[in-house]
Amino acid sequence: MKLKRSLREAIAEQVHDGDAIALGLALESGIPFAAVHEIIRQQRRDLTLIGPISDMAFDQMIAAGTVAKVIAAWVGNVAGGSGYGFRRAYEQGQPRRIVMEDHSNFTVGLALKAAAMGLPYLPTFTGIGGDIVRGHPRIRPIGDPFSGPDLLAVGALRPDVAIIHVQRADAQGNAHLWGNLGLTVEAAYAARRTIVLCEEVVSEAVIRSDPNRTMIPGFLVSAVVEEPGGALPSSVQGYWRRDFEPFLAYHRMSRTPEGFQSWLREWVLDLPDRPAYLQHMGEAALVRLRVSDRRPAAEANFAP
Repeated sequence: MKLKRSLREAIAEQVHDGDAIALGLALESGIPFAAVHEIIRQQRRDLTLIGPISDMAFDQMIAAGTVAKVIAAWVGNVAGGSGYGFRRAYEQGQPRRIVMEDHSNFTVGLALKAAAMGLPYLPTFTGIGGDIVRGHPRIRPIGDPFSGPDLLAVGALRPDVAIIHVQRADAQGNAHLWGNLGLTVEAAYAARRTIVLCEEVVSEAVIRSDPNRTMIPGFLVSAVVEEPGGALPSSVQGYWRRDFEPFLAYHRMSRTPEGFQSWLREWVLDLPDRPAYLQHMGEAALVRLRVSDRRPAAEANFAP
């Protein structure tokens, strides 16, 4: 079944008010900013965001009023510090108050891994004795059935939607991904639905030529969106370098609610889609950020 959609169609069909969404799963790379901005344009509400270190994607959605709850290790802007939008929402209830379920990067990963494996929880030593587990709704102490020391159980976390950005995919949703994976694969297997944004849609033959790079099989995928540059200003291995200036500019502008609204109008609301965003960036910036050198992997022979 062909799953190719425009980004507007994919968000309209797969992301609903009240959904729990996993994104920004590879830390500072492959963040699906195009999808983040489309969700804001479509005015989704009461969302739960799930991820490790989200960079500024979570902060943008929170400040835009789309978010009711965050399940994460940290919310902010790696280039600047803690997110101003997040802090205003959590501390002052502006534009709305949000609930925070605090995690480490590792416990977020365990929660998604448990759901991906169909398990109610996964055990760990990590966190024992730390403040983060006190009264935590998803982390509980358990005994070791083999008479060892006590453990912590991290409860499964099943997103309604995972939104990921990959290098290439076919029309059936089989996706090649390389470089920093983070929790991308775990989230895709854990989620009820997965939207794949890709730099390019390729033939099934290209995907079949390198099965070990097919990190996301098509049976997990609900929609495929060909969106070159859809992760900018974050990096995509082999395609785009990270653009630091937009992160710094956002941090400066989002310091006040008025500054955030100015940024939001310029970079999201006044732009209909990602191609318009890239045009607004300008050709010189795109040339500077596009990866032009080649470092191909050694050939692998898949002959039987």
